[in-house]
Amino acid sequence: MTEQKKVGSERTQLATRDETWSDERVKGFLNLEPPDDMPADYTVVLKAYRGMTADLFQRFIEFFVEDGRDLNSPLADGSTILDHISQHRRSAEYIAALEEAGAKRSHG
Repeated sequence: MTEQKKVGSERTQLATRDETWSDERVKGFLNLEPPDDMPADYTVVLKAYRGMTADLFQRFIEFFVEDGRDLNSPLADGSTILDHISQHRRSAEYIAALEEAGAKRSHG
């Protein structure tokens, strides 16, 4: 028996917002491996941004900075993670966490 492919909202997994994350789980994002063409520090912040609520992301950024990582690690085109996240609606809390920690945009 073949199953029809799910489309649109049928295939969307419900977000879990009240889940408790331990510090170890948040810090686990620091160990993610980047693709060959991306800087490690950019990659882990991007993955954390995509996988965490704003509160968790702020906790992660604190651990990231404590670990001596670079929030301004650019892609080959010179753009930073703050440039990328700033393009998204509803990213104000993430942007604030990055800016508080010293993240900069590549242009002005």
